[in-house]
Amino acid sequence: MRITIQNVTDVSKMLLDNSAKEIEKRNMRVYNRARALNKLARLFLDRLKKVNAPDQVSYDSLNKFAQETQKAFIVTDIDIRNWFPRISPFFIMDRRRFLTVHEKAKMTLAALNDFLTKEYVKTKTLEETFQLINEMHTLEKQLAEIEAERASLKSESLPIEKAIAELEQKTTELKSKGPIDQLNLVDAEIETLNNELKHALRHMQKPFIKMQALALQGGGAGLAPDEVKKLGLYLERPFEALATEEAGYPLLKQILQTLSRLIDEDKLKLKSDKARKAEQALGEVLKTDSLASLHKRCVSVAERKLQLSTSAKMEEIKRSLSVFKEQAEQLKTRRTSVEAHEAVKEHAHDELMEKISGHKRAIEKNVHSSLGKRVQIL
Repeated sequence: MRITIQNVTDVSKMLLDNSAKEIEKRNMRVYNRARALNKLARLFLDRLKKVNAPDQVSYDSLNKFAQETQKAFIVTDIDIRNWFPRISPFFIMDRRRFLTVHEKAKMTLAALNDFLTKEYVKTKTLEETFQLINEMHTLEKQLAEIEAERASLKSESLPIEKAIAELEQKTTELKSKGPIDQLNLVDAEIETLNNELKHALRHMQKPFIKMQALALQGGGAGLAPDEVKKLGLYLERPFEALATEEAGYPLLKQILQTLSRLIDEDKLKLKSDKARKAEQALGEVLKTDSLASLHKRCVSVAERKLQLSTSAKMEEIKRSLSVFKEQAEQLKTRRTSVEAHEAVKEHAHDELMEKISGHKRAIEKNVHSSLGKRVQIL
């Protein structure tokens, strides 16, 4: 095919040279046709220069070469049909010689296409198989690199996990002994006292709520600002309210006296049963100091909590816990970063495995279709 194209090139040069000689003679009968043929010959030559036979022959390169040659010949045929009749009757021998070479070239091209479609097409599958094998080897190298990176990330994450576990153990140990442990016991005692107070004041809960609403909305409860604040504390955190009272809990008693008056005046609009129980409960507090024991216990526990919370040992433990917390957060941030990288590598690993598996199946299929042999790539 390369020789045939060279022959067409040579005969095109012949047209170019012969037409150029006639142009130089300035024979007006031939001049315009000689110029047309000269221009046409240049088109042929320019077109053929763009058709290059491949140095390394494969099915794809040879097929591309055949298609490019086919396009060049088709356009040349169109030019011949359009221009050769206009050049007639001059250059008849030159034109016949060109047409003879051109037709032989077309026959050679037809033979090449026939070879491609019937014989050489069989090598396409094998060429694709070799390419798949090369690609699979490349993918396997990439997979080995990914696995090495995953192992490196794993070895990086192990000391981080160990350091986090050690910090958590140190934190647990600090919290489970010494002042913090004692403070936890005090908090449990506070919760117990809080529940006892709620039970002792249970019949005054509803009246307290109504008296608070009356004080906040219209100011008609007759409570001073400090009494309104203390009333809210008794409703929300009764232990704290009683523990911060002075001896004899005077603020609570003033609140209860005002409550008694409001009940008598029916300003709280309580049901008779609730009013009776509330009067009985507040009477016990005002007349018999029924909360005296609870008050002493609350004050004592509150003092113990304050002492524990402000001790030098507690401050030292808090500083240590703060340092441990900061170190743990830094380690967890590093762990998150490592886990994110691991996830990326895991995804890349799965993609490569899927591609390699696909290449293996394609190679097996190609070998069977080409050679009729079944193989399995592990």
